[in-house]
Amino acid sequence: MNTEPVNITDKAVEHIIAKTAINADAIGVRLTVATTGCSGNSYKMEHVFEETLDKDDKFEKDGATLFIPKMHSWMLFGTQIDYEEGDLKSGFVFTNPNESARCGCGESFTVEHKDA
Repeated sequence: MNTEPVNITDKAVEHIIAKTAINADAIGVRLTVATTGCSGNSYKMEHVFEETLDKDDKFEKDGATLFIPKMHSWMLFGTQIDYEEGDLKSGFVFTNPNESARCGCGESFTVEHKDA
């Protein structure tokens, strides 16, 4: 079992830095979980312009800064964030050990809350 809050691969670091650089005022990117799709949730990345550590957890690796809302941390604990490039599709890939189901197209997922 992965005990790291998130694992950001070197390829993902490169693309988080590039995504941040698209907007000169951005200080990083935020990974959120949005309600959508047939399985209920999807991953969303957006620019961050102000640090709000009372609401977000902050992760830094090799110049990349990633924020995750504290309210979503339980859903994303142990997730590996990678970036894959292909002929037809390129983008961030999330390997989340907390997913209990994923839709057939792979665009949305389900995480069941487990009480301790």
